[in-house]
Amino acid sequence: MYDLDTITQDIPRHGSPQDRGSADAYYGRGYNPHYYVGATKQSELVEQDNMTVGEIAAYKYGYDNEDDRKVW
Repeated sequence: MYDLDTITQDIPRHGSPQDRGSADAYYGRGYNPHYYVGATKQSELVEQDNMTVGEIAAYKYGYDNEDDRKVW
C-alpha cells in the first residue's frame, strides 16, 4: 500500500498525486487535483472531492515544483 499523503524528493510513484501534479504542470494542463489508485489511466481515478488534505498537498507540491515544460 502506498502513502499518498507523502511528498517525496525522489521520483514519486507513477499515478500518485505528486506525479499527476507534476505531469499536469509539465504538459501545460490546468491545476486539477487527482490521482490514480494504480497505473495511470489503467486504474481507478480519484478526483479532488474524494482526496484527503494530504493528497491534495502532494498534488500541489508536484504541480508547483515542476520546473520543466513540454516543448510542443
